[in-house]
Amino acid sequence: MLWGTIEERVINLKNTRQVAEVRRFLETFSLTFNEQVDYTVALYKENKIVATGSFAGEVLRNIAIDESLQGEGVTSAVISHLMREAGQRGIYHYFIFTKPDKAHLFSNLGFKEIARVEPYAVLLESGLGSIESYCREMAKKIEKLPPGARASLVVNCNPFTLGHQAVIAKAAAENPGVVVLVVSEEGSLFPFDVRQRLVQEGTAHYDNVVVVPGGKYIISSATFPGYFTRGDETVTAQTQLDISIFAKYVAPALGITSRYVGDEPYCAVTKAYNQAMFAILPDYHIDVREMPRIDVNGQYISASRVRELIRQDGWDEIRTLVPDSTYQYLRSLEAVQIIEKIKSSQSRH
Repeated sequence: MLWGTIEERVINLKNTRQVAEVRRFLETFSLTFNEQVDYTVALYKENKIVATGSFAGEVLRNIAIDESLQGEGVTSAVISHLMREAGQRGIYHYFIFTKPDKAHLFSNLGFKEIARVEPYAVLLESGLGSIESYCREMAKKIEKLPPGARASLVVNCNPFTLGHQAVIAKAAAENPGVVVLVVSEEGSLFPFDVRQRLVQEGTAHYDNVVVVPGGKYIISSATFPGYFTRGDETVTAQTQLDISIFAKYVAPALGITSRYVGDEPYCAVTKAYNQAMFAILPDYHIDVREMPRIDVNGQYISASRVRELIRQDGWDEIRTLVPDSTYQYLRSLEAVQIIEKIKSSQSRH
C-alpha cells in the first residue's frame, strides 16, 4: 500500500535481511527486536524504515516512529494496521508495554493506562475486555471461600512440588481463605492445564483453598514479559509492573490481605520479584509472608531440581520432592511426551 510517499510492508520474519533492518531501526530508540513475535509491519520512506510495530498474541510491541513523522498520524496508522491483522486472527483485546514518555501517544488512540512504573514502563490496554471485567470474573470463581481475610499465592508449579504444597499449607492454616493463582502463560515445559491440575490435586484436601487460572494480568507476557522472553525492559520494571497491577486491582477485588511466597535462593528474577513485593504491597495494606524453602537431605526443593532429576532419570529422589499426585502423573503414560521434551531441553522454564 502506498500512503503518500510512505510504503507499508509486511516484514517476512524468516528473512534475515528484513529482520535486521527492523532491528537496526529499533536500536536507535533503545529498543530490542524480539523475534518471538507473530507479525511485524514497517513503513518505508525512500526505501528506509521510518516506523514499525509488531504483535505477539494480544501484546503490541516494538512500536517506533521516526521523530520527523511524529504527530503526523503515523503511530495511529501502525496501531490500526496491527489491530486489523490481529482481528483477522481472532484477537480483539490488545496490550501495549511502552516507555512512560510515549504513553500519551497510545492514550490519545483510545488505550487505557493500567499501571505505570517510573521511569521504566507503562502498560495500557484496549479492545474487548478489561482489567475490571477480569476482576469481576475472578471474584465469581472464589465466591465459595469462607468469609474473612484471604491470602493469595501466585505460582507457576513447573511441576507442583512439596515446597509449593508447604507454602499453601501455611497460608491455609493461618487464613480463613486462600486463593492460589496459577500462571496461565504457556512459557513452561509443563503446559498450563497440567500445572493447574497438579496444583488442584495436591491441594484437594483443603476446604478453604481455591485454585484458579492467573489469566492475562498475572505474570503474563503483557505484565511481565521478561520472565518468559527476556524483553527489552529491566527486571525491575517488569516485577514492579506486575505487582502494582495485583495490588491496585486484583487484591481489592478478591479481598486479599496477604500474599505468601517461598524464599528464592536460586533464580535472580524470582528473587527480584519477591523483593519488589516487600517494597510495594505493604503500601496497599497487603502483608507479605515469606516462608523459608524446605529441604530434603540438605537439598532445597525446587521445580527446577525436579526437572533436572527427570533428565537424569532420578525417580527415587523425585519421589521425595513432590506430592504423590504429582509423582503418579509423572510416571503415567499421559506424561511421556512432556518427559521427553524435558530431557531434550535445557530451558530454564
